[in-house]
Amino acid sequence: MRLVFMGTPDFAVPALRALHAHGHDIAAVYSQPPRPAGRGKAVRPSPVQRAAEELGLEVRHPVSLRANQAEWDSFAALQADAAIVAAYGLILPPAMLTAPRLGCLNIHASLLPRWRGASPIQSAILAGDTKSGVTIMQMEAGLDTGPMLRADSVPITAATTASTLHDQLALMGAELVLHVLTEGAAPQTQPEEGVTYAPRLTREDGRINWQESATAIDRRIRALTPWPGTFTTLPDGTVIKIGAAALSGDQPHAPPGTILDDRLSIACGEGSIRLLALQRPGRGMMQADAFLRGQTLPAGLRLGEATTPND
Repeated sequence: MRLVFMGTPDFAVPALRALHAHGHDIAAVYSQPPRPAGRGKAVRPSPVQRAAEELGLEVRHPVSLRANQAEWDSFAALQADAAIVAAYGLILPPAMLTAPRLGCLNIHASLLPRWRGASPIQSAILAGDTKSGVTIMQMEAGLDTGPMLRADSVPITAATTASTLHDQLALMGAELVLHVLTEGAAPQTQPEEGVTYAPRLTREDGRINWQESATAIDRRIRALTPWPGTFTTLPDGTVIKIGAAALSGDQPHAPPGTILDDRLSIACGEGSIRLLALQRPGRGMMQADAFLRGQTLPAGLRLGEATTPND
């Protein structure tokens, strides 16, 4: 088929590569414009743009599609059979949704109608869901409301992190969209029951509230690493980022946020958790034992007098 591909982050790259490898004619790739990134704020193209350029595909990156008639006309002129959209980052106006012969198909990282919106992977882990998945959806004007074409699921376990789930679903999305294009699919209207929304995340979502249960804090760390990252603070206001933790199983008699021992077990509102990887300002993420060689955190110290972390 003659396709347009629209995506920006790493999640979309396996689908782009799979469509190209299976011989589909990709007329153009749309991706977010290059932006400053990293400590040096050097301008970098998106993962999808880099992959597209490696494959020799034309890349377009309009800043906006709203009221952009010239871009709508350029898109329609591609005369695509379908547009495949995966975490593109811009809302497609009706003129673009209907331009391809078969419309626009979205690779969405949840089992719709659960977790419509911007952060379905993180939201599923945060909520304690036992499974997640990918839905291939026919796009319409509403936010992730279109008919479902195909879906598959994977379990969420106590070891699942946002990173591991992201990688599983990216590969699943590539496989599912190939099935839809090859075999077709009967559209199914999304049920009205079970609709939930996954909001856009901010750095503040990563602030650890030690009043929460150890189970909830563990889920937050697994859900929000690497982005936006979780953090706590020392009594002097120093921000400490947390990269990994494990439930300790103990019920301490100490206020939430109190360091309980030299293994960095922390009292929570219910139960306790042990910090496994931490990061001081200006340093890389370290395992707990290496971290403690350069930072004294004695038992009895109470965490959580928080400030906002720096980039």
